Amino acid sequence: MSKIIRIGTRDSELALWQAKTVQSQLEHLGHKTQIVPVKSTGDIVLDKPIYELGITGVFTKTLDIAMLNEEIDIAVHSLKDVPTLLPKGIVQAAVLKRGNVRDCLVFKRNEEFLSQRDAVIATGSLRRRAQWLNRYPTHTIVGLRGNVNSRLQKLEDNDWNGAVFAAAGLGRLDIRPEESFNLEWMIPAPAQGAVMITALESDEETLAICAEINHKETEIATSIEREFLNRLEGGCSAPIGALAFVKDEEVHLQAVLLSLDGSKKIEVQRTVTLDKHDELAQFCADYIIERGGKRLMDHLKKSSQDTNIYSTKTLTDDQKQLFHEDVVSESSDFIKISLNRMTPKVLKPLPKNVIITSKNAVEALLTNFAPQELQFENIYCVGRKTKRFVERKIGKVKHTENNSKALAEYLVEYIDGTEVTYFCSDIRMDELPSILNENNIVVKDVTAYETKYDSVKINDTIKGVMFYSPSTVQSYKQENDDDVIAFCIGETTAKEASKHFDDVRIAKIPTVESVIELVNEYFQ
Repeated sequence: MSKIIRIGTRDSELALWQAKTVQSQLEHLGHKTQIVPVKSTGDIVLDKPIYELGITGVFTKTLDIAMLNEEIDIAVHSLKDVPTLLPKGIVQAAVLKRGNVRDCLVFKRNEEFLSQRDAVIATGSLRRRAQWLNRYPTHTIVGLRGNVNSRLQKLEDNDWNGAVFAAAGLGRLDIRPEESFNLEWMIPAPAQGAVMITALESDEETLAICAEINHKETEIATSIEREFLNRLEGGCSAPIGALAFVKDEEVHLQAVLLSLDGSKKIEVQRTVTLDKHDELAQFCADYIIERGGKRLMDHLKKSSQDTNIYSTKTLTDDQKQLFHEDVVSESSDFIKISLNRMTPKVLKPLPKNVIITSKNAVEALLTNFAPQELQFENIYCVGRKTKRFVERKIGKVKHTENNSKALAEYLVEYIDGTEVTYFCSDIRMDELPSILNENNIVVKDVTAYETKYDSVKINDTIKGVMFYSPSTVQSYKQENDDDVIAFCIGETTAKEASKHFDDVRIAKIPTVESVIELVNEYFQ
């Protein structure tokens, strides 16, 4: 070939080592070459983890553009950084013989922290993070970005126990510290340790030359790993590991999918004869998908999207599964409950008529008294869930309504007597006692529990907030603005929300599930 082959590469030290290796092999075959360094987004933006950059092929996109503009003839990549689907017009031209596939732990001082409860490990990889937490769930993971040298320096400068690197990168730069060892138990990223060359599909001459330095066994192994990754629809933002290798006319694949926190792990291993390697990736991907992988991947995809709904009450996993696919929710308890101590005088004499408007009041009563001490003649409730809880724990409920106002209006007409004891919070709506007092019914308040505000500042992507009581609304307002939709569990909550929000929506029945249904209706 008479023309000079222009080799496009990132300008990091490791990328240049890879490009020079390709250059050396091509020139050994008699071809003239020139290295063309290009800076990528992944090299420029070092203050964010890769999965937060929001770009597919963060380390390859710039080189792809240069190739399509015919500014370079080939591009050299770390294969693990390349998206599984290449841009139209660009194809894989060759894969060099693979280097060390393993991840490597570089540590400070000693390895004793591995057997200790508390330790701090640095990595910018979700895969490494998830596998480490799966094995060492009490350890803390901190982010780490930059080239290999800068990451080693950050490890030196910070009070961390260790950091995880690709063993191949450390070895290729000849900077692997003595205080290090390979993590044989950690499944590497698909195609880790492999160097890939891409070229234009239409450039037949360049493709033919690159084929001369292609390593077939590495090509087979990495293609299986990348097909597995593609079938799980994973990328840099998913904790996926895969390692294939060819030995004695057989192909072995070990692969794993984990949750972000490492608490869930689905793993597969399979061996087939070399002539059947085309089926290996699909079998292993299907195996993981059928064992909960699809649900886990769906959750991972949502985790990478902006949160658009916030619940002021912590939701269970089952409740989270009820949301529409376009809903990405977060939740926390915006109020904290502290049960009060009540003296025996509260029950002397035993109240005839009792009002209970929440499960918290029931729990406060049962904390202070035995159920047999709470045999009130008439119990009045707000909400069907509260009613069921009272009847399970204390005794028969005479009457229940969906909100406090409706219960007050009922009592004005039908109460047996002229006095009622109201077990309530220190923060409550005055509507119920006010209506009763106005109609000459004496209300004896007993503060059974205290409600403490514990709101958090929500981010700007939130479109709606789920509220379950007037106090959750009041707590929310302490930290946040009112430019969201208020999804409310009932009319009393909605009345308080209406003081602050322009768009207030009320669930059909006073349950968390009904509020979720209300949210789903909006997103549909």
